[in-house]
Amino acid sequence: MELPTILCGPIVRRVEPAKAFIWIALSKPYDMKAELFKIKQDKESQNFHYMSIACETETKTVQAGKNLYISLINVFPQAGSFPINKLLGYNLLFDNSIETLDLGSFDLLSPTHPHSIVYENLAYPTFYINEGNPSNILYGSCRKLHGVGADVLSEADNIIASSFMNTDRPSSLFLMGDQIYADDVADPLFKIITRFGKELVGQEEDLCAVDPRLKEEPFRQGLQQINGRQYITEHFCKFTSRKAANHLLDFSDYAAMYMLSWSPSLWELAHKEGMFETFQEAAHKNEVYFAFKDCQSKEHETEYGQLQDRYQKQEKELANLEEALYAVRRVLANTPTYMMFDDHDITDDWNLTQDWKTNVWNAPLGRHVISNGLASYWLFQGWGNEPATFTHFGQTMQTYFDSFQPGSLSHSNWVQALWNYDSWHFTAPTAPKAVFLDTRTQRGYVNKPKPVKVCKRIDEERYSPNLLSQEGWNRLSTKLNATGWNQGEPLILVSPAPLYGIGLIENFLHDYMLPLRMFGLPVQSNFDLEAWKYNGKGFSDFLHQVSAWSPSDCIILSGDVHSASSVTSDVSFRDGRTLTIHQFTSSPIKNMSYTGIWGAIIKFIIGLNARKRTDRTIFRYCDHQFDLFQEEQESRVLSDYVWKESIRYQNISDSSIIETNNNIGLFRCGGTGPLSRLIT
Repeated sequence: MELPTILCGPIVRRVEPAKAFIWIALSKPYDMKAELFKIKQDKESQNFHYMSIACETETKTVQAGKNLYISLINVFPQAGSFPINKLLGYNLLFDNSIETLDLGSFDLLSPTHPHSIVYENLAYPTFYINEGNPSNILYGSCRKLHGVGADVLSEADNIIASSFMNTDRPSSLFLMGDQIYADDVADPLFKIITRFGKELVGQEEDLCAVDPRLKEEPFRQGLQQINGRQYITEHFCKFTSRKAANHLLDFSDYAAMYMLSWSPSLWELAHKEGMFETFQEAAHKNEVYFAFKDCQSKEHETEYGQLQDRYQKQEKELANLEEALYAVRRVLANTPTYMMFDDHDITDDWNLTQDWKTNVWNAPLGRHVISNGLASYWLFQGWGNEPATFTHFGQTMQTYFDSFQPGSLSHSNWVQALWNYDSWHFTAPTAPKAVFLDTRTQRGYVNKPKPVKVCKRIDEERYSPNLLSQEGWNRLSTKLNATGWNQGEPLILVSPAPLYGIGLIENFLHDYMLPLRMFGLPVQSNFDLEAWKYNGKGFSDFLHQVSAWSPSDCIILSGDVHSASSVTSDVSFRDGRTLTIHQFTSSPIKNMSYTGIWGAIIKFIIGLNARKRTDRTIFRYCDHQFDLFQEEQESRVLSDYVWKESIRYQNISDSSIIETNNNIGLFRCGGTGPLSRLIT
């Protein structure tokens, strides 16, 4: 198998007046450099003129496998700063002493080529560095390759194509969690992922050295079969995902999944190599795990039919995804992109409770898989967010990747470095400045009664974790202050889980769906009962911290909940302080959840509930026990409270305050205040 030279990318990452970072993954080593150009269009002839910018390049490369080289290219001006609010183009140069190539060598710069990453007749992919102008920010989350519906990230390509020369084109892309679904992997992709993983890394991780039980049958065989990993992840990893039949385990699994998510390159190779199989072909080759082995039994026949049906439905959704990948690659190549993890990037329910975290740490395989997820997150997502914060990771990562030997000193150092890291949060140099919250590894847990588990759903009620501990807030404040941000300036907070806006759906799931599950009805939901509001102290800490920062406008961008909404809240504290919050939530990009008969029921009840809230103000207050109380009529005089607020839901489409179709938001904070519209 001959791997393509460019496996994934290029992806524009953090850009500032003094530096710009471009990420790319290759199958062979090259000395990578970059060129930047200032682009001007002649008004009369409409021709483009390209003026070279004197700049330097510093490239850092991690060899994450025999055929996997991931580079982060730092381009900076030889003097002064890059032109701001001007269209900038870039090209990448590949040199290995035998040949010198550029992006055009791979048919990526030809406007007429279907693989092109340029817009119209431009010679190069482009981006803007905003300074003094409000940013136009695309934002969303939850993009599952076989998720139901169209990949809306490809629709962003149309938005950029219609405004590629204008400063009001999308200037940043915020991906706010679940960029991949490590725990929910499509059956038709499983063997492709594992095969590509072996080709990329060149050696297999010895998972049996991590957990010797994997040497035994049926686990040894199930490990490599479609649908064979559910028991392993539940009992050996101590994970709680309900859809872990094909869970990513090896680092190579995670790496292949990222490249299949962002680039068409490996898809093209998979077709060329005939790697896509029908369910019947996979079953005939003993590549599918069946709980009931006796082919003559009725149980096996039923299981065979169910798995075949699942496989074929996933094939259709993957076909839709594959068609969109060329547009997705072009968006990423032309838009500075910032990414924060949520649970599915690692595994469903990641760090949901203290018990969950402890159980997984004490399970050698679980501890190892989480480390693989975090290492891949760093390489594919985190590294480009704020590269200077990760300088200490490089050697630790490279030393382990050189051997991939579990049980070695390099493995132990690698695990400790990833599990103990406390600075995944970061700021983005947008206007307004954006702060991305890490609500997964910086949680605080309380010693309260244990959560109640109902039909595989964990209901933590008010005792759920504080999504960001006080130590986490302190680190975040230090980070924000170091950026030069000042009180009285607008501020964006990117929280994977919304602070507001999930109650309409969540209350329905809690009051109706869970009881139905108790009676064994096949009710499905991709929604976890964990949110800021289930920990009253954590919710209050959020409000108090933002009030202490005192921004002129506080904007929260969120995803996670598989619906979109817009909420404004006016908060009053007992000491006289006030705070206005605008929250815009957008998800899923590709994973529409409320479908079929149950989706119709949910939408109907949500619609009734939503109409009650349209054009009405909801009043809520918090007492000194951090209990939250809500009144939907009118505020009453309170003598004892910590804070109180009035909440208003805004219509976002067709006179509805909720959108449950796949969507991505486009945000702008201009002279009229923060505004957002949905792309569906």
